[in-house]
Amino acid sequence: MFPLTEENKHVAQLLLSTGTCARCIFRFCGVDVHAPYKLPYKELLNELQKFLETENDELASEVPNPPPKKIRLQELEDGIDGMDNLGQNGEGKLSVIEDGSMASKNSNLNVCNVCLGILQDFCEKAFIKKVCQKVEASGFEFTNLVFSVSFPPQLSVREHAAWLLVKQEMGKQSLSLGRDDIVQLKEAYKWITHPLFSETVEDCHFLRAICPECFKPAKNKQSVFTRMAVMKALNKIKEEDFRKQFPCPPNSPKAVCTVLEIECAHGAVFVAGRYNKYSRNLPQTPWIIDGERKLESSVEELISDHLLTVFKAESFNFSSSGREDVDVRTLGNGRPFAIELVNPHRIHFTSQEIKELQQRINNSSNKIQVRDLQLVTREAIGHMKEGEEEKTKTYSALIWTNKAIQRKDIEFLDDIKDLKIDQKTPLRVLHRRPLAVRTRLIHSMETHYVDEHHFRLYLKTQAGTYIKEFVHGDFGRTKPNIGSLMDVTADILELDVESVDVDWPPALDD
Repeated sequence: MFPLTEENKHVAQLLLSTGTCARCIFRFCGVDVHAPYKLPYKELLNELQKFLETENDELASEVPNPPPKKIRLQELEDGIDGMDNLGQNGEGKLSVIEDGSMASKNSNLNVCNVCLGILQDFCEKAFIKKVCQKVEASGFEFTNLVFSVSFPPQLSVREHAAWLLVKQEMGKQSLSLGRDDIVQLKEAYKWITHPLFSETVEDCHFLRAICPECFKPAKNKQSVFTRMAVMKALNKIKEEDFRKQFPCPPNSPKAVCTVLEIECAHGAVFVAGRYNKYSRNLPQTPWIIDGERKLESSVEELISDHLLTVFKAESFNFSSSGREDVDVRTLGNGRPFAIELVNPHRIHFTSQEIKELQQRINNSSNKIQVRDLQLVTREAIGHMKEGEEEKTKTYSALIWTNKAIQRKDIEFLDDIKDLKIDQKTPLRVLHRRPLAVRTRLIHSMETHYVDEHHFRLYLKTQAGTYIKEFVHGDFGRTKPNIGSLMDVTADILELDVESVDVDWPPALDD
């Protein structure tokens, strides 16, 4: 069944005569079923022409000698000479005849004046086959496919110009149009301006001149002519101003669009686990100051280098539940981490292959160990960060005091519970953290006497507590602190993370 109705005929005839392709005509008429778009273009065009010829034959039989009433369409003005390279040279002059047919003096109507030939050439089997060949040659493992298109400039503006043409002609026939017809026409226009069909416009400087506030530079945008900016400008510009700067209907381009590149990319894959760090000379992430690398490796590199190789990924992003200093070990069950692998070519692994990958990481270095390595979803990573500051962490610290101490001098610390401390941003991290005072809880402490100047302190604290500063006070920026509580000068010699109480990722059986 042909998708157009009698109500669509005048619009279809109008657009076809101005150089609009069959698929764009269907879009303007609000055809939202897939079947007709899948037909080969020549077959689709023939069906459309037959549909329109039927109307012409019927009208000719009813009105054998129609009066030669002609409506002159607006001619292209001189102000757009600089856009000749897009086929907007103003050569075509059109006339509408009373019976709905149109005559055009523009002989170059092969390339669609709205989609620039995209829906003519790139919906055909030959191009689809080319895309399939590219996908097959890319070497990606995948179970489903998302096909996205970055369209060339001018589509939003050209569609707007065609819409104004349709609106103008419908307005001239307002006596035969009811309220429902107008609503249907507006809904059709909303559909054709869906992002699927219109992306960005770069060569529409007249819009920027009229609506400069719509085209402001934005971060991570290569051009100010984003789709949202262009659509915002089109909504603001008055119809008469638009018609002065741009032809309605848009002129047929001199050449069809070509595909610059077919790119294949895979969605990110996420790997999670827990790591132990046994070295006191290993940062969590690469330690680089003023462009100079301080240490040769890091926790994230010792793990991620293996994942990049096995997953054949382009890059990665590392995140974890907190971080330890370069001279701090992470013991116990380890610290949860997650790695986003960007554009991986391999994604399918058995549980045994993941276990072997974990073992390979562990055998490659004595500085770290990984456990519970597993594939996770993007959403699952949120569990690692949920309520992070409400979680608890357990530490052990070797503390030095300037005064000689006895066992009885430290025993009172064991009785302190849920001690509130105020920590001003430590001096050592002030270059990367905002200045603020943060209240933290020391839930419990347990002391082990070593000698008259040393003791070991086990602490269970609120996540986000700066342990080193709690010990030495950071020149009074953390109050109270171990030094002030004991009335001594205290410093921390060694610090270990004994546990990170985040129940994620799920523990795996060995």
